[in-house]
Amino acid sequence: MEIKQNASAGTTESSDILITLAQNDAKGIQIDLDSSVEKQFGRQIRAKIQETLEKLAVTNVKVSAVDKGALDCTIEARTIAAVYRAAGEENIDWQVIQSWNA
Repeated sequence: MEIKQNASAGTTESSDILITLAQNDAKGIQIDLDSSVEKQFGRQIRAKIQETLEKLAVTNVKVSAVDKGALDCTIEARTIAAVYRAAGEENIDWQVIQSWNA
């Protein structure tokens, strides 16, 4: 999926994460994480964002993530929402996303 515009999803409230996406001219996926639990869970949060982007076939993107203790399911949902918004896609293929949990 191609990132066409800047987009974000989520909030900076407790137990949530704000994911902001922008085009990456340098190619590849760049993740900048700001989290109060970065020492404990930073690697896992980055991995979840990376994994979700790869499942959506996003290859070139800058990700800014402000985490306030979000669970993996919240990180995944916010990343999906931000990607669809950034790609300008309105039709979400729920069957494909549901198959990730199988």
